[in-house]
Amino acid sequence: MAHVRRVKDVGDEEAGSGPLRLCALTRAALPKEDLIRFVAAPDGTIVPDTAARLPGRGVWLTGTEKAVSEAVKTKVFGRSLKREVKVAPDLPALVYGLLQRRALEALSLANKAGNVTAGFAQVDALIEKGTVAVLLHASDSAPGGAEKLDRKLKAIAREAGREAMIQSLFTVEEMSLAMGRANVVHAALTKGGATARFLSEAGRLLRYRP
Repeated sequence: MAHVRRVKDVGDEEAGSGPLRLCALTRAALPKEDLIRFVAAPDGTIVPDTAARLPGRGVWLTGTEKAVSEAVKTKVFGRSLKREVKVAPDLPALVYGLLQRRALEALSLANKAGNVTAGFAQVDALIEKGTVAVLLHASDSAPGGAEKLDRKLKAIAREAGREAMIQSLFTVEEMSLAMGRANVVHAALTKGGATARFLSEAGRLLRYRP
């Protein structure tokens, strides 16, 4: 990760004044997009603040399932906030669900913005045009069709001197619900602001997964 540095005594508020935030577990200062913020609700329950907008003093953790699990085990939240807190044992799974929902919402917005094409033949034709920014396959799809599309995208991307971006983050049902269509197995996104937002949210989800 870029811009990683070690610090000994930087509080949440002080670290929050710049582009970096302090991981309460590792004590490494990282860019905000590489961390997840947590706050304590009025009753002391630790709540994930994936949008980093909730009021109150926050606890920032490296955005991985491993870091959140370790923070739960070692009682990092209470020590960082210097108060009694309640931490749900399934907090790591809760965070994953929230990150996945944000990524699916971003996919839905990209679809509404006209940046998403679905269907094998339609995606295949879009790849031919060389305008695909990211190729999506349902995680429970049959491998044959995905492999054919992957080979074509990689060949075209290689000729253009760029990386082929391919992801399998969601099931057929999840992609279909997000896009308001039936049986979405393959989809492709073209460049645009909505696609950039999706890639940001998908990147957070990918980093978090064990």
